[in-house]
Amino acid sequence: MPEDTSTVAAPSRGPGALFTGTGAIGLVMAVVLLVEKIALIEDPAYVPSCSLDPVLSCGSVMETPQASAFAIPNPILGIAGFSAVLTLGLAILAGARTAHWMSVLIQIGVTFAVLFVHWLIGQSLYEIGALCPYCMIVWAVTIPLFWFTTLHHLRRWTRDSGPATHRAVTLLHEFRLPMVVAWYLVILTLIAVRFWDYWSALL
Repeated sequence: MPEDTSTVAAPSRGPGALFTGTGAIGLVMAVVLLVEKIALIEDPAYVPSCSLDPVLSCGSVMETPQASAFAIPNPILGIAGFSAVLTLGLAILAGARTAHWMSVLIQIGVTFAVLFVHWLIGQSLYEIGALCPYCMIVWAVTIPLFWFTTLHHLRRWTRDSGPATHRAVTLLHEFRLPMVVAWYLVILTLIAVRFWDYWSALL
């Protein structure tokens, strides 16, 4: 009996490599942040390794309510989320298939992650007034994780759609890398504008 391909997708190394790479980087950063957070709790005078100056200061960020947005330290959420991403990536690279319902859950997860990251970006820039370098690495991996996963799912879910939708998704896929670069540039511009007075005074 032929396999039902309507609910199970053939394995693809693209998403597997994406999940493995971003999951590994994000997990390492989350673990480091949790270690630094614990050290700061144990010794309020401790200066985290990522506190470099008044702007690039993990300590300033860790001591805010935003650092425990859901009543637990954000790094714990990161460890749980990126562990799942890394495990999924390794499974896909090993040949595992993802059912449609799992793809939906993955999309919900990466969408939540990118929205949460952008909330944290806004809080860091306009409420806290400081940046956490390790957190910024998490931001940097979450954006392509969301964007490339979304495009992968769009291509799967619109295979039987009309020509206009197909062309739009194809165009987005063709420009996927420039769009991520533009995304980064927007965030870097916001950072530069927000802290321009401080950095310009150092010149």
